[in-house]
Amino acid sequence: MQTCDFLVIGGGVIGLSIARELRRRRPDARVLLIEKEPSCGAHASGRNSGVLHAGFYYSPDSLKAKFTRLGNERLTSYCEEKRIPLNKCGKLVVAKDAADLPSLDELFRRGQLNGIELKPLTEAEAKSIEPRVKTYQRALFSPRTSTVSPLQVVNAMQQDALHEGIQIQCGTAYRGRDDRKVRTNQDSIQAGYVINAAGLYADKIAMDYGFSEKYRILPFKGLYLYSDESPGAIRTNIYPVPDLRNPFLGVHFTITADGKAKIGPTAIPALWRENYEGFGNVNFREFVEVASRGLGLLTGAGFDFRRLAMEEIAKYSRSKMVSLASLLAEGVAERNYRTWGRPGIRAQLLDITKKKLEMDFVLEGDNHSMHVLNAVSPAFTCSLPFASYVCDHIDKAMR
Repeated sequence: MQTCDFLVIGGGVIGLSIARELRRRRPDARVLLIEKEPSCGAHASGRNSGVLHAGFYYSPDSLKAKFTRLGNERLTSYCEEKRIPLNKCGKLVVAKDAADLPSLDELFRRGQLNGIELKPLTEAEAKSIEPRVKTYQRALFSPRTSTVSPLQVVNAMQQDALHEGIQIQCGTAYRGRDDRKVRTNQDSIQAGYVINAAGLYADKIAMDYGFSEKYRILPFKGLYLYSDESPGAIRTNIYPVPDLRNPFLGVHFTITADGKAKIGPTAIPALWRENYEGFGNVNFREFVEVASRGLGLLTGAGFDFRRLAMEEIAKYSRSKMVSLASLLAEGVAERNYRTWGRPGIRAQLLDITKKKLEMDFVLEGDNHSMHVLNAVSPAFTCSLPFASYVCDHIDKAMR
């Protein structure tokens, strides 16, 4: 049986960042990270958009607002230090009609309150940044938004963690808890303190420790369509004004680290937690659980789940995705969008008592364990300051 001072479950960007912060604060502690897949970053951390968000979407009293600006600064510096290519292309947020203008103004207000650099633009000024952009009268430009290859970041963090003396065991899956011991598919681990950063399964593990009583993960599948146009055909990320009542940002243009455009993502309700492609890895127990929860949200939910589900399922169609993207830019032709990227699944937390999606990060724990229950977008951007926040809570809990 292995022993460690701190056991981190989950080898995504959040788990790696927490493990490294624990090691920084306690150089003599034995920190062990387990990851069920053969490599770190196999799920959301390696499949996300790669956007380093600036932080103007989030209400000023939220944890997301607190950590996104700082996370953007720190992760940008990290990438530059590690010579990981960054595309500092910025982001335009555009209005489709007059009804979008009040929400555009609200985004600018939030940006000012959150200390984010934002530039209000006329339509002509927006076109000087991206000649193909479409907007109604006005737009916003975020110069601090950039893109990166998320797997390159995860790989660099994993190498840093190993050099810092953190033990990482891939192919090691959590199987259950026996008092202070954690059972895995390999052996048992006697852990002084457990940190659960297991993403899609964070709620399941948390329940073994008496947490996540009112929360469950509701998985949403994200897909992007890649452009066949040459790099630089579109210069900057282009986003619509989002519906600020839900956590999804709508179909938009993302410019990858190498300058190629992609459109998406979808936010399609997944049928089970790792429902990436087809039915090859179907989990019938999870299918029943997720389906029954989805059916329960059709009535009485704190958001219009029926409308959201129908709109998102329609995006399985290439023509629908291209049609939505064509509202944002000129010359968007379906013939140029033929390749779907790797699907990602968002581990979105649902408050089952209020039937509402949690918009902010959620953390629960005590003096034996800490559970990261909701670490959805922009968690990749926020990972470094968010890890400090988690470790602050661990420090307090262990006193």
